[in-house]
Amino acid sequence: MLRVFVVLVLVGLLLASLATWVMDSYDTTLHLKRSLGQVNGGNAAKTTGPPYPGGELSNIFWFVQVSDIHISRFRDPRRIPDFEKFCTETIDVIKPSIVLATGDLTDAKTENKVGSLQHEVEWQAYHNVLKRSRVLERTKWIDIRGNHDAFNIASLESVNNYYRKYSAAQKVGSFHYIHTAPFGNYSFICADATLTPGPKRPYNFFGILRQDQMTQLATFQAESHSSNQTIWFGHYTTSTIISPSPGIRDLMSSAVAYLCGHLHTLGGLMPVLHTRHSSGTLELELGDWMDNRRYRVLAFDHDLLSFVDLTFDEWPAVLITNPKEALYMSPGVEPLGRVRSSTHIRILVFSVAPIREVHVTVDGSPLGIAYPVEGPLYVVPWDPSVFSSGLHTISVMVEDAAERVKIREQQFTLEEDLTPSFGFVQSFILLTDHYILGRIGFLTLVLFNIGLLMVFRFQRPVVCRGALSPVYTSLHLVSKTDSFYYSLVLFNLFTALGPWFIGEVIDGQSGACFAFGVFVDGHFLEGSLTYVVGLLQLIFFNIPLNCYLCWSLHLRCRGSTLATHLCRSGCRRWALLVHLGMLLLLLWQAYSCYFLLEAYGLLAFFLSPVRTWALLLSLLLVYRAWKGPIPHLSSDIKASLAS
Repeated sequence: MLRVFVVLVLVGLLLASLATWVMDSYDTTLHLKRSLGQVNGGNAAKTTGPPYPGGELSNIFWFVQVSDIHISRFRDPRRIPDFEKFCTETIDVIKPSIVLATGDLTDAKTENKVGSLQHEVEWQAYHNVLKRSRVLERTKWIDIRGNHDAFNIASLESVNNYYRKYSAAQKVGSFHYIHTAPFGNYSFICADATLTPGPKRPYNFFGILRQDQMTQLATFQAESHSSNQTIWFGHYTTSTIISPSPGIRDLMSSAVAYLCGHLHTLGGLMPVLHTRHSSGTLELELGDWMDNRRYRVLAFDHDLLSFVDLTFDEWPAVLITNPKEALYMSPGVEPLGRVRSSTHIRILVFSVAPIREVHVTVDGSPLGIAYPVEGPLYVVPWDPSVFSSGLHTISVMVEDAAERVKIREQQFTLEEDLTPSFGFVQSFILLTDHYILGRIGFLTLVLFNIGLLMVFRFQRPVVCRGALSPVYTSLHLVSKTDSFYYSLVLFNLFTALGPWFIGEVIDGQSGACFAFGVFVDGHFLEGSLTYVVGLLQLIFFNIPLNCYLCWSLHLRCRGSTLATHLCRSGCRRWALLVHLGMLLLLLWQAYSCYFLLEAYGLLAFFLSPVRTWALLLSLLLVYRAWKGPIPHLSSDIKASLAS
């Protein structure tokens, strides 16, 4: 009893330590405090010096981000007209200095949504919108590739790489753009992690940065030190980028923010996906244009970054630039001391109709009506010393001539070490290297599945009594029956080590897909989503198949047949549920074979040990379990059954 108690205490301490480590890893308040410790003397001086935010249009510029546009020839006929209206009306109202289109410009799917194909007509539609709207004449339009823009492309020189022909930037790979303003330079560094060659979906969901690409990005990062502020941007979230040491997050540690897209609000489950790296850099994922019509307006006001995520065609649009929102403060790189010395609250207001009134309240008390200065900037005088401690709430209500009203509310603080924390789920999604979790989970389940069979194969049977007796017996039955044991072990070994399929990973380019990566055209693409797919294969097919066969053989050994065990009173409902569950899993495996056929062709369908062959093998094993000979049992196992 004492030993059990000691084991429970040790397990509890281990779990408590693990929970503490996890919470600390995703506590963005701690990340902010660490970034405060990284402020060097140069930055410290920068935080207190003029100019200070005042009542004139100076030391400010704003820009726009849009992501995951997914121009499609098959779906959502309103997507292209809405995008054209965005490029004409919305951009004309906001008048941004820069527009960042962060990937997935086109959809590049077949009509059935399964296959991948670069449709030139989609790229022509995108190009024609830019041309008809003349948006390139009114702003700096920087569009980059996303994973959909790299579907099914053998090389950057491929004729199917329409990005080179129809995009505005036409810059393949990472690059460094410097925006020059009268009050300084601002660096925009693109981190292009799209795969080259680009396989068909879904195996380019994760991006990869090679060592030479990381070296190039490090050069850009060094060049950006002379800029007032630095923004990194790309398509993938950092959690879906594979990069060599020291890692992509470490490279962008001197930036104020990383802007990205890719995750599409996770199907509406996470409409806001923002967090802070351990270095203090913000990571701001933007919801998609495709279904949600989202875009973002950002501004550097006296080198302080502010932003607001908006929905297309909803006016007025309101962005409070001073005071900066507390949640998004970056003390390590921003001159936050300027807020304490500012003389005016500053607000950018945009609408297709003239602005009628802008009301400002702080902590529920009216501060006054903001007045226009120039362009979209509205200001109202304030005394920051009144709000020198604690968190405060500023609320701005805007009404335009069309009687549309928008209320923008945010918290602010003048204390640099006082800030709210981002949500745990948001931080987990954006700060976790998910391919590593997938790899660990996949290897763990493979070892468990094969190890269990091998242990019972070579273990000397002993009499087992109690509730676990049927489990113990059924595992011995499967493991000591050669046809089942060798079939299941080889199937799981193929899942772990063998090729899942061999086929056209890219049109005209044959390759092989393994759990640890994809080989195509002489290139090796490191495993990422493959581990996640392998994990799902184990959870929803390999392991349930093992369990079903154990259960079936156990019933056979007790004298039951497929027909008779369904007739037993009290067991019929349970038996039907088990059979129905296995049938659904077989159908899921059959659908995965269909997906393989549609996505990668006939060759992949026929040369797929983990999909097509596995489906046939499982049907054969299920048939043999119910119709084949009853396994021979040793006297020890018979004694266990009798008990």
